[in-house]
Amino acid sequence: MKSQLSQPRREAYLKDLETLLRIPSVSTDPRWRGEIQNGAEETARQMRQAGFQTVEIFSTAGHPIVLGEYFVSADLPTVLVYGHYDVQPEDPIELWESPPFEPTLRDGKLYARGATDDKGQFLCHVKAVQTLLEDEGTLPINLKVLIEGEEEVGSGSLAPFLLEHKERLKADILVISDTAMYGPDQPSLIYGLRGLTYHQIELRGAASDLHSGYFGGAVPNPADALTKILGSLRDAQGRVTIPGFYDKVREMSPSEREAYAALGFQNEHLAKAVGAPSLTPEEGYSGLESRTARPTVEINGLLAGYTGPGAKTVLPATAMAKLSCRIVPDQEPEEISRLLEAHIRAICPPSVTCEVTHMQASPAWLTSTDNPAIQAASKAIRRLYEKDPVFVREGGSIPIVLNFQEILGLPAVLMGLGQSDENLHAPNEFFRVENFYAGIDLVIELYRALAEG
Repeated sequence: MKSQLSQPRREAYLKDLETLLRIPSVSTDPRWRGEIQNGAEETARQMRQAGFQTVEIFSTAGHPIVLGEYFVSADLPTVLVYGHYDVQPEDPIELWESPPFEPTLRDGKLYARGATDDKGQFLCHVKAVQTLLEDEGTLPINLKVLIEGEEEVGSGSLAPFLLEHKERLKADILVISDTAMYGPDQPSLIYGLRGLTYHQIELRGAASDLHSGYFGGAVPNPADALTKILGSLRDAQGRVTIPGFYDKVREMSPSEREAYAALGFQNEHLAKAVGAPSLTPEEGYSGLESRTARPTVEINGLLAGYTGPGAKTVLPATAMAKLSCRIVPDQEPEEISRLLEAHIRAICPPSVTCEVTHMQASPAWLTSTDNPAIQAASKAIRRLYEKDPVFVREGGSIPIVLNFQEILGLPAVLMGLGQSDENLHAPNEFFRVENFYAGIDLVIELYRALAEG
Protein backbone atom coordinates (compact mmCIF):
# COMPACT_ATOMS: atom_id res chain seq x y z
CA MET A 1 0.00 0.00 0.00
CA LYS A 2 1.83 3.08 -1.27
CA SER A 3 1.14 6.32 0.59
CA GLN A 4 1.09 9.81 -0.91
CA LEU A 5 1.98 11.32 2.45
CA SER A 6 5.54 12.36 3.23
CA GLN A 7 6.73 12.25 6.82
CA PRO A 8 6.58 16.05 7.29
CA ARG A 9 3.03 16.05 5.87
CA ARG A 10 2.03 13.22 8.22
CA GLU A 11 3.34 15.11 11.22
CA ALA A 12 1.56 18.31 10.21
CA TYR A 13 -1.75 16.52 9.59
CA LEU A 14 -1.56 14.70 12.92
CA LYS A 15 -0.94 18.01 14.68
CA ASP A 16 -4.04 19.46 13.03
CA LEU A 17 -6.09 16.49 14.24
CA GLU A 18 -4.78 17.01 17.76
CA THR A 19 -5.82 20.68 17.62
CA LEU A 20 -9.37 19.66 16.69
CA LEU A 21 -9.50 17.00 19.40
CA ARG A 22 -8.58 19.46 22.14
CA ILE A 23 -11.95 21.16 21.68
CA PRO A 24 -14.59 19.56 23.98
CA SER A 25 -17.42 19.92 21.45
CA VAL A 26 -19.92 17.83 23.44
CA SER A 27 -23.30 18.53 21.86
CA THR A 28 -25.51 17.02 24.55
CA ASP A 29 -24.14 19.06 27.48
CA PRO A 30 -25.16 22.76 27.67
CA ARG A 31 -21.99 23.69 29.59
CA TRP A 32 -19.93 22.99 26.45
CA ARG A 33 -22.05 25.13 24.13
CA GLY A 34 -19.25 27.65 23.63
CA GLU A 35 -16.89 24.84 22.70
CA ILE A 36 -19.35 23.66 20.06
CA GLN A 37 -18.90 27.04 18.38
CA ASN A 38 -15.13 26.65 18.71
CA GLY A 39 -15.40 23.20 17.09
CA ALA A 40 -17.24 24.69 14.12
CA GLU A 41 -14.72 27.49 13.75
CA GLU A 42 -11.72 25.17 13.91
CA THR A 43 -13.33 22.86 11.35
CA ALA A 44 -13.86 25.85 9.05
CA ARG A 45 -10.28 27.05 9.62
CA GLN A 46 -8.86 23.70 8.60
CA MET A 47 -11.06 23.61 5.49
CA ARG A 48 -9.76 27.03 4.46
CA GLN A 49 -6.21 25.90 5.18
CA ALA A 50 -6.80 22.86 2.95
CA GLY A 51 -7.74 25.10 0.03
CA PHE A 52 -11.53 24.93 -0.28
CA GLN A 53 -12.75 27.76 -2.50
CA THR A 54 -15.59 28.69 -0.14
CA VAL A 55 -16.13 27.85 3.52
CA GLU A 56 -19.15 29.05 5.46
CA ILE A 57 -20.49 28.52 8.99
CA PHE A 58 -24.29 28.47 9.15
CA SER A 59 -26.23 29.17 12.32
CA THR A 60 -29.15 26.83 13.00
CA ALA A 61 -31.79 26.41 15.69
CA GLY A 62 -29.25 24.12 17.34
CA HIS A 63 -25.52 23.95 16.65
CA PRO A 64 -23.65 25.42 13.65
CA ILE A 65 -23.15 23.60 10.34
CA VAL A 66 -19.93 24.06 8.36
CA LEU A 67 -19.97 23.81 4.56
CA GLY A 68 -16.86 23.80 2.38
CA GLU A 69 -17.02 23.72 -1.44
CA TYR A 70 -14.65 23.21 -4.36
CA PHE A 71 -15.94 23.40 -7.93
CA VAL A 72 -13.87 22.19 -10.88
CA SER A 73 -16.16 21.55 -13.87
CA ALA A 74 -19.80 20.91 -14.69
CA ASP A 75 -18.58 17.84 -16.60
CA LEU A 76 -17.39 16.16 -13.39
CA PRO A 77 -19.52 14.40 -10.77
CA THR A 78 -20.27 16.28 -7.58
CA VAL A 79 -19.62 14.48 -4.30
CA LEU A 80 -21.19 15.57 -1.02
CA VAL A 81 -19.25 14.42 2.06
CA TYR A 82 -20.93 14.37 5.47
CA GLY A 83 -19.33 14.28 8.91
CA HIS A 84 -19.79 15.69 12.42
CA TYR A 85 -17.55 17.66 14.75
CA ASP A 86 -19.65 17.09 17.87
CA VAL A 87 -18.69 14.30 20.25
CA GLN A 88 -20.10 12.16 23.03
CA PRO A 89 -19.74 13.18 26.70
CA GLU A 90 -16.50 12.13 28.34
CA ASP A 91 -18.17 10.35 31.28
CA PRO A 92 -17.08 8.33 33.18
CA ILE A 93 -13.96 10.49 33.22
CA GLU A 94 -12.28 8.47 35.97
CA LEU A 95 -11.87 5.54 33.56
CA TRP A 96 -9.77 7.53 31.09
CA GLU A 97 -6.05 6.76 31.24
CA SER A 98 -5.27 10.24 29.90
CA PRO A 99 -7.45 13.38 29.79
CA PRO A 100 -10.21 12.96 27.17
CA PHE A 101 -9.54 16.34 25.55
CA GLU A 102 -5.77 16.20 25.70
CA PRO A 103 -4.76 14.01 22.71
CA THR A 104 -2.22 11.43 23.83
CA LEU A 105 -0.19 9.12 21.59
CA ARG A 106 0.42 5.62 22.95
CA ASP A 107 1.54 2.58 20.95
CA GLY A 108 0.59 4.10 17.61
CA LYS A 109 -2.88 5.12 18.83
CA LEU A 110 -4.11 8.67 19.37
CA TYR A 111 -6.37 8.76 22.45
CA ALA A 112 -9.02 11.49 22.80
CA ARG A 113 -12.78 11.89 22.72
CA GLY A 114 -13.85 12.17 19.08
CA ALA A 115 -10.62 10.68 17.74
CA THR A 116 -12.44 8.20 15.51
CA ASP A 117 -16.06 9.37 16.02
CA ASP A 118 -15.94 11.45 13.92
CA LYS A 119 -13.21 14.08 13.93
CA GLY A 120 -10.40 11.81 12.75
CA GLN A 121 -12.53 10.30 10.00
CA PHE A 122 -13.96 13.50 8.52
CA LEU A 123 -10.55 15.13 8.72
CA CYS A 124 -9.25 12.41 6.38
CA HIS A 125 -11.44 14.00 3.69
CA VAL A 126 -10.23 17.51 4.46
CA LYS A 127 -6.60 16.39 4.35
CA ALA A 128 -7.17 14.43 1.13
CA VAL A 129 -8.32 17.70 -0.43
CA GLN A 130 -5.27 19.50 0.92
CA THR A 131 -2.95 16.81 -0.45
CA LEU A 132 -4.51 16.80 -3.91
CA LEU A 133 -4.52 20.59 -4.19
CA GLU A 134 -0.91 20.89 -3.03
CA ASP A 135 0.30 18.10 -5.35
CA GLU A 136 -1.95 18.49 -8.40
CA GLY A 137 -3.49 21.94 -8.12
CA THR A 138 -7.05 20.68 -8.53
CA LEU A 139 -9.50 17.91 -7.58
CA PRO A 140 -10.75 15.07 -9.81
CA ILE A 141 -14.36 15.85 -8.77
CA ASN A 142 -16.53 18.72 -7.58
CA LEU A 143 -16.75 18.52 -3.81
CA LYS A 144 -19.02 19.75 -1.03
CA VAL A 145 -18.14 18.85 2.57
CA LEU A 146 -20.86 19.33 5.19
CA ILE A 147 -19.85 18.94 8.84
CA GLU A 148 -22.57 19.31 11.48
CA GLY A 149 -22.58 19.66 15.26
CA GLU A 150 -25.65 17.67 16.34
CA GLU A 151 -25.10 14.09 15.18
CA GLU A 152 -24.73 12.81 18.74
CA VAL A 153 -28.07 14.36 19.72
CA GLY A 154 -30.17 13.31 16.74
CA SER A 155 -29.24 15.86 14.03
CA GLY A 156 -32.35 17.94 14.67
CA SER A 157 -31.20 20.88 12.56
CA LEU A 158 -29.92 18.92 9.59
CA ALA A 159 -33.14 18.12 7.69
CA PRO A 160 -34.34 21.76 7.84
CA PHE A 161 -30.89 22.83 6.61
CA LEU A 162 -31.02 20.38 3.69
CA LEU A 163 -34.47 21.62 2.73
CA GLU A 164 -33.47 25.29 2.95
CA HIS A 165 -30.27 24.80 0.92
CA LYS A 166 -31.48 22.06 -1.39
CA GLU A 167 -30.27 23.76 -4.58
CA ARG A 168 -26.86 24.60 -3.18
CA LEU A 169 -26.34 21.05 -1.91
CA LYS A 170 -27.18 19.32 -5.19
CA ALA A 171 -24.79 16.45 -5.80
CA ASP A 172 -24.54 13.02 -7.40
CA ILE A 173 -23.19 10.93 -4.54
CA LEU A 174 -23.11 11.09 -0.75
CA VAL A 175 -20.00 9.83 1.07
CA ILE A 176 -19.90 9.25 4.82
CA SER A 177 -16.92 8.11 6.86
CA ASP A 178 -18.51 7.53 10.25
CA THR A 179 -18.49 3.74 10.37
CA ALA A 180 -15.74 1.16 10.89
CA MET A 181 -13.54 -1.19 8.91
CA TYR A 182 -14.29 -4.87 9.41
CA GLY A 183 -10.82 -5.51 10.81
CA PRO A 184 -7.17 -4.45 10.70
CA ASP A 185 -6.03 -3.84 7.14
CA GLN A 186 -9.47 -4.98 5.93
CA PRO A 187 -11.55 -2.04 4.65
CA SER A 188 -15.29 -2.50 4.39
CA LEU A 189 -18.29 -0.86 2.79
CA ILE A 190 -21.50 -0.60 4.78
CA TYR A 191 -24.76 -1.34 2.97
CA GLY A 192 -27.09 -1.26 5.97
CA LEU A 193 -27.56 0.58 9.27
CA ARG A 194 -29.81 -0.20 12.18
CA GLY A 195 -32.28 2.46 13.22
CA LEU A 196 -32.80 3.76 16.74
CA THR A 197 -35.43 4.67 19.28
CA TYR A 198 -34.30 6.13 22.60
CA HIS A 199 -36.34 6.45 25.78
CA GLN A 200 -36.14 7.46 29.41
CA ILE A 201 -38.22 5.75 32.11
CA GLU A 202 -38.86 7.53 35.41
CA LEU A 203 -40.66 5.82 38.28
CA ARG A 204 -41.74 7.56 41.50
CA GLY A 205 -42.96 6.13 44.79
CA ALA A 206 -42.94 8.28 47.92
CA ALA A 207 -42.56 12.05 47.90
CA SER A 208 -38.94 11.79 49.13
CA ASP A 209 -36.29 9.23 50.05
CA LEU A 210 -37.17 7.33 53.21
CA HIS A 211 -35.43 5.29 55.93
CA SER A 212 -35.49 1.70 54.62
CA GLY A 213 -35.73 0.31 58.15
CA TYR A 214 -38.78 2.35 59.08
CA PHE A 215 -40.58 2.04 55.76
CA GLY A 216 -39.08 -0.89 53.81
CA GLY A 217 -41.59 -3.64 53.12
CA ALA A 218 -44.57 -1.30 53.26
CA VAL A 219 -43.78 1.70 51.06
CA PRO A 220 -43.23 0.98 47.31
CA ASN A 221 -39.65 0.91 46.07
CA PRO A 222 -39.31 2.37 42.54
CA ALA A 223 -35.90 0.71 42.11
CA ASP A 224 -37.48 -2.69 42.67
CA ALA A 225 -40.23 -1.91 40.15
CA LEU A 226 -37.64 -0.71 37.65
CA THR A 227 -35.59 -3.92 37.89
CA LYS A 228 -38.73 -5.97 37.21
CA ILE A 229 -39.46 -3.89 34.09
CA LEU A 230 -35.90 -4.09 32.80
CA GLY A 231 -35.65 -7.81 33.53
CA SER A 232 -38.72 -8.41 31.39
CA LEU A 233 -37.28 -6.96 28.18
CA ARG A 234 -35.32 -9.99 26.93
CA ASP A 235 -35.43 -13.73 27.54
CA ALA A 236 -32.63 -16.23 28.15
CA GLN A 237 -32.24 -16.78 24.39
CA GLY A 238 -31.48 -13.11 23.78
CA ARG A 239 -34.83 -12.41 22.15
CA VAL A 240 -36.80 -9.26 22.92
CA THR A 241 -40.03 -10.11 24.75
CA ILE A 242 -42.02 -6.97 23.89
CA PRO A 243 -45.25 -8.16 22.21
CA GLY A 244 -45.22 -7.36 18.48
CA PHE A 245 -41.56 -6.36 18.42
CA TYR A 246 -40.58 -8.79 15.65
CA ASP A 247 -43.78 -8.57 13.58
CA LYS A 248 -42.26 -6.44 10.78
CA VAL A 249 -38.61 -7.47 10.94
CA ARG A 250 -37.14 -8.13 7.50
CA GLU A 251 -35.02 -11.25 7.89
CA MET A 252 -31.53 -11.49 6.46
CA SER A 253 -31.55 -13.25 3.09
CA PRO A 254 -29.87 -16.67 2.78
CA SER A 255 -27.18 -15.12 0.55
CA GLU A 256 -26.47 -12.46 3.18
CA ARG A 257 -26.07 -15.08 5.88
CA GLU A 258 -23.77 -17.08 3.62
CA ALA A 259 -21.63 -13.97 2.99
CA TYR A 260 -21.48 -13.28 6.72
CA ALA A 261 -20.48 -16.89 7.43
CA ALA A 262 -17.70 -16.66 4.84
CA LEU A 263 -16.08 -13.84 6.85
CA GLY A 264 -15.01 -16.36 9.47
CA PHE A 265 -16.28 -14.29 12.39
CA GLN A 266 -15.62 -15.86 15.79
CA ASN A 267 -17.69 -14.89 18.83
CA GLU A 268 -14.68 -15.58 21.04
CA HIS A 269 -12.53 -13.07 19.19
CA LEU A 270 -15.05 -10.26 19.67
CA ALA A 271 -15.48 -11.15 23.35
CA LYS A 272 -11.73 -10.93 23.83
CA ALA A 273 -11.51 -7.65 21.91
CA VAL A 274 -14.10 -5.95 24.14
CA GLY A 275 -12.85 -7.59 27.35
CA ALA A 276 -16.00 -9.63 28.06
CA PRO A 277 -16.03 -13.25 29.32
CA SER A 278 -18.34 -14.23 26.43
CA LEU A 279 -20.95 -12.87 24.02
CA THR A 280 -24.73 -13.03 24.40
CA PRO A 281 -26.02 -13.15 20.79
CA GLU A 282 -29.61 -13.88 19.92
CA GLU A 283 -30.07 -17.65 19.71
CA GLY A 284 -29.60 -18.86 16.14
CA TYR A 285 -27.44 -15.89 15.10
CA SER A 286 -23.75 -15.15 15.33
CA GLY A 287 -22.42 -12.21 17.32
CA LEU A 288 -21.78 -10.38 14.05
CA GLU A 289 -25.34 -10.92 12.82
CA SER A 290 -26.77 -9.98 16.22
CA ARG A 291 -24.87 -6.71 16.44
CA THR A 292 -25.40 -5.52 12.86
CA ALA A 293 -28.57 -7.03 11.37
CA ARG A 294 -30.86 -8.02 14.23
CA PRO A 295 -32.99 -5.75 16.44
CA THR A 296 -32.39 -5.42 20.15
CA VAL A 297 -33.24 -3.50 23.31
CA GLU A 298 -30.42 -2.24 25.51
CA ILE A 299 -30.23 -0.58 28.92
CA ASN A 300 -28.00 2.49 28.52
CA GLY A 301 -28.09 3.90 32.04
CA LEU A 302 -29.57 3.42 35.52
CA LEU A 303 -30.03 5.72 38.50
CA ALA A 304 -31.71 5.02 41.83
CA GLY A 305 -31.06 5.58 45.52
CA TYR A 306 -27.68 6.01 47.18
CA THR A 307 -24.63 5.17 45.07
CA GLY A 308 -21.84 6.87 47.03
CA PRO A 309 -19.18 5.22 49.21
CA GLY A 310 -20.20 3.23 52.27
CA ALA A 311 -23.73 2.37 53.36
CA LYS A 312 -26.88 4.44 53.51
CA THR A 313 -30.10 2.58 54.28
CA VAL A 314 -32.38 4.52 52.01
CA LEU A 315 -35.63 3.70 50.26
CA PRO A 316 -35.38 5.75 47.02
CA ALA A 317 -38.24 7.97 45.98
CA THR A 318 -37.37 7.70 42.28
CA ALA A 319 -35.67 5.37 39.84
CA MET A 320 -34.65 6.11 36.26
CA ALA A 321 -33.37 4.15 33.28
CA LYS A 322 -32.39 5.06 29.75
CA LEU A 323 -33.18 2.52 27.02
CA SER A 324 -32.41 2.23 23.33
CA CYS A 325 -33.92 -0.05 20.72
CA ARG A 326 -31.80 -0.77 17.66
CA ILE A 327 -34.18 -1.61 14.85
CA VAL A 328 -33.82 -3.14 11.38
CA PRO A 329 -35.49 -2.61 7.98
CA ASP A 330 -39.30 -2.54 7.99
CA GLN A 331 -39.54 -1.87 11.73
CA GLU A 332 -41.06 1.60 12.22
CA PRO A 333 -39.51 3.70 15.00
CA GLU A 334 -42.80 5.22 16.17
CA GLU A 335 -44.48 1.82 16.34
CA ILE A 336 -41.58 0.28 18.26
CA SER A 337 -41.71 3.18 20.73
CA ARG A 338 -45.44 2.61 21.26
CA LEU A 339 -44.91 -1.13 21.77
CA LEU A 340 -42.12 -0.53 24.27
CA GLU A 341 -44.13 1.97 26.28
CA ALA A 342 -47.17 -0.33 26.33
CA HIS A 343 -44.99 -3.17 27.61
CA ILE A 344 -43.45 -0.97 30.33
CA ARG A 345 -46.86 0.20 31.53
CA ALA A 346 -48.20 -3.35 31.53
CA ILE A 347 -45.36 -4.50 33.80
CA CYS A 348 -45.15 -1.42 36.02
CA PRO A 349 -47.02 -1.92 39.36
CA PRO A 350 -49.78 0.57 40.27
CA SER A 351 -47.89 1.47 43.48
CA VAL A 352 -45.53 3.74 41.54
CA THR A 353 -46.10 6.39 38.89
CA CYS A 354 -44.44 5.88 35.52
CA GLU A 355 -43.32 8.44 32.96
CA VAL A 356 -41.84 7.37 29.60
CA THR A 357 -40.10 10.03 27.52
CA HIS A 358 -39.38 9.39 23.84
CA MET A 359 -36.11 11.16 23.07
CA GLN A 360 -34.85 10.05 19.63
CA ALA A 361 -36.12 8.04 16.69
CA SER A 362 -34.70 7.13 13.29
CA PRO A 363 -35.43 4.30 10.83
CA ALA A 364 -33.02 1.67 9.56
CA TRP A 365 -31.33 2.02 6.16
CA LEU A 366 -30.45 -0.60 3.56
CA THR A 367 -29.07 -0.28 0.02
CA SER A 368 -27.82 -2.51 -2.78
CA THR A 369 -24.11 -3.27 -3.06
CA ASP A 370 -24.52 -3.01 -6.85
CA ASN A 371 -25.04 0.75 -6.97
CA PRO A 372 -22.33 2.53 -9.03
CA ALA A 373 -21.07 4.65 -6.14
CA ILE A 374 -20.36 1.59 -4.01
CA GLN A 375 -18.70 -0.09 -6.97
CA ALA A 376 -16.43 2.93 -7.41
CA ALA A 377 -15.52 2.74 -3.73
CA SER A 378 -14.72 -0.94 -4.19
CA LYS A 379 -12.36 0.00 -7.03
CA ALA A 380 -10.58 2.52 -4.78
CA ILE A 381 -10.12 -0.07 -2.04
CA ARG A 382 -8.72 -2.64 -4.47
CA ARG A 383 -6.23 -0.10 -5.82
CA LEU A 384 -4.91 0.88 -2.41
CA TYR A 385 -5.18 -2.36 -0.45
CA GLU A 386 -4.93 -4.85 -3.34
CA LYS A 387 -7.88 -6.78 -1.95
CA ASP A 388 -11.66 -6.69 -2.18
CA PRO A 389 -13.65 -4.83 0.44
CA VAL A 390 -15.86 -6.61 2.95
CA PHE A 391 -19.57 -5.84 2.53
CA VAL A 392 -21.37 -5.80 5.86
CA ARG A 393 -24.09 -3.98 7.75
CA GLU A 394 -23.32 -1.75 10.73
CA GLY A 395 -25.09 -1.96 14.07
CA GLY A 396 -24.94 1.76 14.78
CA SER A 397 -27.34 4.39 13.55
CA ILE A 398 -26.67 7.38 11.29
CA PRO A 399 -30.15 8.92 11.09
CA ILE A 400 -29.21 11.49 8.49
CA VAL A 401 -28.55 8.95 5.70
CA LEU A 402 -32.28 8.81 5.02
CA ASN A 403 -32.52 12.62 5.20
CA PHE A 404 -29.99 12.93 2.39
CA GLN A 405 -31.72 10.18 0.42
CA GLU A 406 -35.24 11.58 0.77
CA ILE A 407 -34.46 15.32 0.48
CA LEU A 408 -31.55 15.33 -1.98
CA GLY A 409 -32.08 11.95 -3.68
CA LEU A 410 -28.49 10.83 -3.11
CA PRO A 411 -27.11 7.30 -3.19
CA ALA A 412 -24.74 6.79 -0.28
CA VAL A 413 -21.28 5.29 0.19
CA LEU A 414 -20.48 4.48 3.81
CA MET A 415 -16.75 3.93 3.96
CA GLY A 416 -15.36 3.68 7.48
CA LEU A 417 -11.73 4.55 8.10
CA GLY A 418 -11.41 3.50 11.75
CA GLN A 419 -12.16 0.24 13.55
CA SER A 420 -15.01 -0.82 15.83
CA ASP A 421 -12.67 -1.64 18.73
CA GLU A 422 -11.53 1.98 19.06
CA ASN A 423 -13.81 2.65 22.07
CA LEU A 424 -16.38 4.83 20.34
CA HIS A 425 -18.74 6.37 22.97
CA ALA A 426 -16.57 4.86 25.73
CA PRO A 427 -13.58 5.91 27.84
CA ASN A 428 -10.19 5.83 26.11
CA GLU A 429 -11.52 6.38 22.60
CA PHE A 430 -8.68 6.31 20.09
CA PHE A 431 -7.81 6.34 16.38
CA ARG A 432 -4.95 4.24 15.04
CA VAL A 433 -2.54 6.73 13.52
CA GLU A 434 -1.79 4.46 10.57
CA ASN A 435 -5.54 4.28 9.86
CA PHE A 436 -5.65 8.08 9.83
CA TYR A 437 -2.91 8.22 7.21
CA ALA A 438 -4.31 5.26 5.23
CA GLY A 439 -7.74 6.92 5.36
CA ILE A 440 -6.39 10.02 3.65
CA ASP A 441 -4.83 7.88 0.90
CA LEU A 442 -8.05 5.91 0.49
CA VAL A 443 -10.18 9.06 0.18
CA ILE A 444 -7.86 10.31 -2.57
CA GLU A 445 -8.34 7.04 -4.47
CA LEU A 446 -12.10 7.20 -3.85
CA TYR A 447 -12.35 10.67 -5.41
CA ARG A 448 -10.39 9.47 -8.43
CA ALA A 449 -12.57 6.35 -8.82
CA LEU A 450 -15.77 8.39 -8.55
CA ALA A 451 -14.48 10.73 -11.28
CA GLU A 452 -14.00 7.73 -13.57
CA GLY A 453 -17.63 6.68 -13.13
